[in-house]
Amino acid sequence: MNPDIDIVKTEVLSDNWYVLRKVHYRMRKPDGSWVERTREAYDRGNGATILLYDLPRRTVLLTRQFRLPTYVNGNASGMLVETCAGLLDADKPEDAIRRETREETGYEIGEVRKVFEAYMSPGSVTEILHFFVAEYSAAERVSDGGGVEDEDIEVVEMGFDAALAAISSGAIRDGKTIMLLQYAALHLFGR
Repeated sequence: MNPDIDIVKTEVLSDNWYVLRKVHYRMRKPDGSWVERTREAYDRGNGATILLYDLPRRTVLLTRQFRLPTYVNGNASGMLVETCAGLLDADKPEDAIRRETREETGYEIGEVRKVFEAYMSPGSVTEILHFFVAEYSAAERVSDGGGVEDEDIEVVEMGFDAALAAISSGAIRDGKTIMLLQYAALHLFGR
């Protein structure tokens, strides 16, 4: 660990949905002096996301679902168009994204390729998100998808060019989805 960081105390503020901690720490500044700081960190576990694509048809498979945090922050419908995603739980990222793909989209995909990983909101959330891409075809559809338990997920197939245009128009505003669509523009579909 970093010798210039000293965790003094950690308090659990909430463990209702996931865990919100208040962390008191000391940090050595470049001049050698120490400064004390307090920050909150939300730990929801690590996750994975995937862009499913069909090169010959130039389509991508996305999802649409209600996201309360966006609704309370000005998204009038609360609905977001997104890449399939979910938490790892105790699984390896590759296994977790296959599970999430089956649950959310109804597709049983084969090979997945990890393209990068990123901290999505490092100022307050601990999560590392693993990003994947995989091809899909109609033959791999094994169910309607829609998620599990209290998830109400709609499967959305759209043309790749329409998906890119949806970023500019604001119809797609989810960060992970934008990142994977941009990756696809550079590395999969060409322009």
